[in-house]
Formats: sequence, structure tokens, C-alpha cells
Amino acid sequence: MEQSVVRDPSAGVNQTGLRDHNERLVLSLIQRHGALASADVARRAHLSPQTASTITRKLEADGLLVKGDPQRGKVGKPLVPMALNPDGVQSVGVNIGRRSVELAAIDFSGRVLAEDKAAYPYPTPDPVMRFLRRALPEMIGDLGPKARLAGVGVSAPYQLWNWLQSVNAPADEMELWRGFDIAGAVADAAGQDVVQENDATSACTAEHIFGRGREFTDYAYFFIGSFIGGGVVLNGTVYPGRTGNAGAFGSLPVPDGTGGVSQLLHNASIYTLERDLADAGRDAGALWGFPQEWQGFDDLLDPWIDRTARHLALAAVAVSSVIDFEAVLIDGACPDNIRARLVAATQAALTQIDAQGIALPRIEEGTIGRNARSVGSAALPILSKYLLGQSGFR
Repeated sequence: MEQSVVRDPSAGVNQTGLRDHNERLVLSLIQRHGALASADVARRAHLSPQTASTITRKLEADGLLVKGDPQRGKVGKPLVPMALNPDGVQSVGVNIGRRSVELAAIDFSGRVLAEDKAAYPYPTPDPVMRFLRRALPEMIGDLGPKARLAGVGVSAPYQLWNWLQSVNAPADEMELWRGFDIAGAVADAAGQDVVQENDATSACTAEHIFGRGREFTDYAYFFIGSFIGGGVVLNGTVYPGRTGNAGAFGSLPVPDGTGGVSQLLHNASIYTLERDLADAGRDAGALWGFPQEWQGFDDLLDPWIDRTARHLALAAVAVSSVIDFEAVLIDGACPDNIRARLVAATQAALTQIDAQGIALPRIEEGTIGRNARSVGSAALPILSKYLLGQSGFR
């Protein structure tokens, strides 16, 4: 399949472009709805039955679709559902975070095939690139010579050099990120095409493609990492925004509990729990270990959940007063049981806020978890080469 380009909607599309669009449309429909017979594809895609059948047969021959068991018991020939072939495409994602750099290789279904990670007290280009120059070729090589690699996706926080005091990072070393060509450096290390996106938008992409995002058309997504971030989904599409930083919910001003106002990231991020543990002389390493087991510090964890949930509820009302979201999904780099507690506490806190004049959104759990950013990064090349990135299909 050909790599898509963003076209002027007023411009014409040649036969090759139309064929590529229709193939992506079919793959996108099957990815979103699960296995579909060609008759269902034709109906959803507004294609003729003959065209839909021709496309699905070609995609099967290309190794991108596989046949399911025939559906018998109806009048006429049995319907044969077509599903994405998990082995048809592989992709690798890189997430450069403020506490670690993470890698994930995924298949066409979003299943994680391999992971790797390097932790640091604060991120600077040298340790990040030293790890990636070793780990990326190894991970790509382990996928095997027959792998159909879509490429490498890379994500990083917007303005990575900011918020130095929060991670106790030296300004001169962090300043090296300003003007650093992350995508170019990763492309050199991997020997592959690279697609870059904001880290929280990448996490939102993972939830939207592989998680609960398929249940909702318009929703806000919060990812609680070292610093909280988020994403916006409109009309069934992840919306990156003018600068790629839509859903920068960490910058939302919220009451700080002392009569003042501060940004949401200072009131609903894991770094604040890490700081509380350090101030109490406790080991904060458990927050970033794997497997994650946040145990033995409930005296600090419980107040953190309460504080975070109250501010998440305020943020949910704030963003829903701008866009009429049907849901707010909450995920994070925390154990599943902690995420469930946060969601329940946020639901409770939402009922205590004056929301007159707006329809309150549903507060729901995300499903991808701690590696949502690296999985979402890996999804970027798959979106770029095989799926439709815009709305227009259901």
C-alpha cells in the first residue's frame, strides 16, 4: 500500500489515490468494528458489493486480512467475515518521558510483542539516544526478516525542557532538547521512517484505536504520568490541534487548595506522590518499577488519590464547558486498581461541583495502562500507512 498524503479536499483524486483510500477505508472499518463480511463492508463503506469483494480479496492476498469461519444458517451463500491479520503489520513505538524512555513493538491488532525501558533521574539527549541506538535495532531485528514493519513512532512531552524544578533537572542539560531533532535522531538509530507526536496525544491514540475509544465519538482523555496530559477526540478522530498539543490539560488552571490557583499538573500528577514519598524518607522507586505494586504507603497514597480525583473532576467540568464531551476517559502509568480507585473518586467528586448549564460527561476508565504512550507511538506509523486518520467512517 502507498503512504497517504494530506490532500486538498477541493482537489481531485486519481485512480491510484482512490484505490488507496478505499483500501484504507476497508481496513479502518474492520479495525473499528471487528470482523466484517464483504457485504457488511459494502454497506458501511457505501461501495458496490463487487468493489468491496475485490478490495477484501486483494487485502487478503496482501496478508492484511484473514478469513474467519463462515456464518451459516442464513438464506444464500454463507457469509465469510474478514478480520485484520495480526501478523500482517508490525510497528515500533518510542516514548521519551521525564522518568524513562520506553519501547514497544506491536502487531496489527495492538498486541504488545516486545518491550524495553531505560530509567533516569531526568531526561537528556545523551542517555536517551545511547539507549535507543542499542535497543531499537535489537527490537526491530527480533521481529524477524519477514516482518512487515510500518515504521517507528516517537512521542515526547511538548517542550521537554520545561518544568525543570518539578524533576530536579539542571537547566543547561535540559536546554539541549531545544532545537534537538528527535525524529531525525530516532530515524538514524532505527534506519526506518519516523512519525512523531506529542506523548499524551499518542496515549490517546492507543486508547482510541485499541481500547475503549471505539465506544465514544467525542471524549476527553486524561493520562496521569509523571505529569498529567491528555488528548481530544472529536467526531471519532484524535484531534492533535494546530501545534500538535491539543489536550494540554496539564496546563489547566485549578484551585490549589490554599486560596490560590496553579496548573492541573501540579495537583494531579504522579510526581507529586513521588515528592511526598521522598519528603517522608520513603523509596519512591516502586512508582516506576515493573510489575507495578503500589503497596506499603497508603498513608500517602490515599490523600494523593483524593486530591487528584478532586482536581480531575474540576478539569472534567472545565473541558466539558468548552466541548460537549460525552465522556472523560482516565488512564495512567499506575496499577489498574489505583486507576479504578481514581475513577471512582472522580465520579464521586463530580457530584459535588456546581455544573449548572452543562451536561456532565461520563467518567470512565481507560484500558491501555502504563505503556499507553509507547503503544500509541507504535500505532502512529500504522495509521500513517494503513488506516484513515480522518473521520468519515462509522
